[in-house]
Amino acid sequence: MLYTELLRLWDGAVQRADSQDWEGALSQLQQISEPTSCTLFNIASAHLMLGQLHLALKALDLTIAKDERLAVGFFQRAAVMMQIDRLEEALSDCIWAQKHMRGNTVIDYRQLGLRFKLYSWQVLYNAAAVYCRMGQWEQAREVLLSASQERGGVRGGNIEAALDSVLREEVLAPLLVPDNVVFRPRKQDVEQLQQRDFLGKAKVISSMIPNDDFGGFEPLRLQKPGFYEPKVDGAQDSRYMRMRVPYMARGPQQLTVPGGAMVFLFGEEDRDGMATVIYDGQRGLLPMSLLDPANVKTSKGKKENRVPSGIPLPPGLKPPTRPQSQLSPAAPPRVSFSSDTPPPSYSTATHAASDPPQYTDNPARDQHADEAQGAEAGSVLVKVHFTYTVALSVPLETTNYEIKDCIAQKLGQPASQLRLRYKQHGSRMLIPLGGEGGPGRTVQDVAEAGRVTLWCQKEDPLAHRSILHQMVALYDYTAQGPEDLEFSEGDTIDILGEVNEVWLEGHSAGNIGIFPGCFAYRENANITQSSGL
Repeated sequence: MLYTELLRLWDGAVQRADSQDWEGALSQLQQISEPTSCTLFNIASAHLMLGQLHLALKALDLTIAKDERLAVGFFQRAAVMMQIDRLEEALSDCIWAQKHMRGNTVIDYRQLGLRFKLYSWQVLYNAAAVYCRMGQWEQAREVLLSASQERGGVRGGNIEAALDSVLREEVLAPLLVPDNVVFRPRKQDVEQLQQRDFLGKAKVISSMIPNDDFGGFEPLRLQKPGFYEPKVDGAQDSRYMRMRVPYMARGPQQLTVPGGAMVFLFGEEDRDGMATVIYDGQRGLLPMSLLDPANVKTSKGKKENRVPSGIPLPPGLKPPTRPQSQLSPAAPPRVSFSSDTPPPSYSTATHAASDPPQYTDNPARDQHADEAQGAEAGSVLVKVHFTYTVALSVPLETTNYEIKDCIAQKLGQPASQLRLRYKQHGSRMLIPLGGEGGPGRTVQDVAEAGRVTLWCQKEDPLAHRSILHQMVALYDYTAQGPEDLEFSEGDTIDILGEVNEVWLEGHSAGNIGIFPGCFAYRENANITQSSGL
């Protein structure tokens, strides 16, 4: 049976029950081919209202068979058992109802659609009513005294009157779920049964083009160039949550958090409804019902929605994937970090990190290639990646400082603001040219097969700062504050110092800032450079 058909019959029966048409309600409920424990309980309630006790008892038997832990089912069946003088079975149902209360003084069934609260003292009251019918007045009195000590519910007058009746040896009337109190389907599910027209009706409108005699639907318009990017709510996949109301710690490992504060969801919700979070550098427990998802995604140009301090920044919600070694013919080209191609961070500032570098037309490039072919045996071909690529031939004895002056003259830039780097064989890290060898080193020290590939970047020199070592970025990192260092995957980062065991201070692309150390790795622990060039 379809769930939508079950909902229609269930909702129709509830509406008839509200209008006191119990026969019509019973007729609707009996059409359900696969009844649930809730609809079976409603069938029993309809039989009780019609005075059909044996049929109500049979429906309650099926209800408990569907849900063996439904305490209100045992409570209702015990009351029906008393009315047909099956006292031992009624006392057994009272015991089972008390057991399925699971030590709680009250169970609120509104979440299941039944507007009724079952108190433990009500179960004890019915047990005392069974003892009265058995003639065991002392046991009935003891059960009522224990019921008077139960917490919760307004029962003072009921228990006192029942004790007076027991002293006069008067039989107590059993307690039942009130009339017209039945299980109701969820309001949201019932609203979904109504058919809705999402497309609407077609309308005849005039043309949007001036002086057009078109009289039908709106003609097609030219689409703007570009790609369609659907909008995605950042709160759907975010693990950052916001407190709806203030919360005061009520037990061990719980946190005191003000209302509106943002926390990082560190663990999943447990069976007690508590979740492990991190707030202001501390890990603890908060009720999951008080947390709402928060959107913390920010772009490079916008600094709002900053993540508060004290919450660790993970590399990402999903682990980044490494680029494939071979791409399909239909895939767009990507930069491969070979020895002849500059990494994204050393292309022009207007290029994105994932875009291939753009090279401008340089008529001198072919000329340099011809010069390199006709170079003397004592020369080396130097290829320099800047905002464009240049090549020049220099003698092998040329020092690193002299080659820097030659490149600065070739590019038309001041030598003091240029920084040259190269790659060692088999490495992806860019190492400053000059470095530990001092000014006496020559271009021959870094040449391979008569060629040298250098990467040149214009930036201010690091005054009075030493580079401890270098690291390569594993992921893109977007700055969350003005003190952060922003970089892209594959960038080389100069490490200037350690803030703590998690955060490092680094330099990249002319900027100095701090970043999480887990976003980069150290390729060679023996490299120690100074800011000489």
